[in-house]
Amino acid sequence: MISETILQLRKKLGYSQETLAEKLGVSRQTLSKWELGESLPDIISSSRLAEIFDISLDELINGDVPSFAAKPKEGKYIFGTVTVGEKGQIVIPARARKLFNIKKGDRLMVLGDVNQGLALLNSDFFVQAFEEMGILK
Repeated sequence: MISETILQLRKKLGYSQETLAEKLGVSRQTLSKWELGESLPDIISSSRLAEIFDISLDELINGDVPSFAAKPKEGKYIFGTVTVGEKGQIVIPARARKLFNIKKGDRLMVLGDVNQGLALLNSDFFVQAFEEMGILK
């Protein structure tokens, strides 16, 4: 729920309601109502919140943000969860697509280990590796 996400991330960043409200250009009372679930931010305020929290709008709205108990190591990311569709399709979170420059039509290699899970890699990595090993020319 968006109210819980706003509250959780505001506290994680160490902002008071007053400080975050000032950054957003709204009153502290407005922010309080959002956190209590009494009202919802408009699309412009939601966009500003997502930018301040460094998450996507989808993550803000759906509350699909990782637990912030431990800060990931530099270069390591937690993008939240995805839902597997009827035919096995998944939607890669927008923030991950942007960070890794994944665009429509890109081909990804799916690797799996029964103990470690699944991994997605750009298939160009394997083509380049095979070319360097002389397997592909």
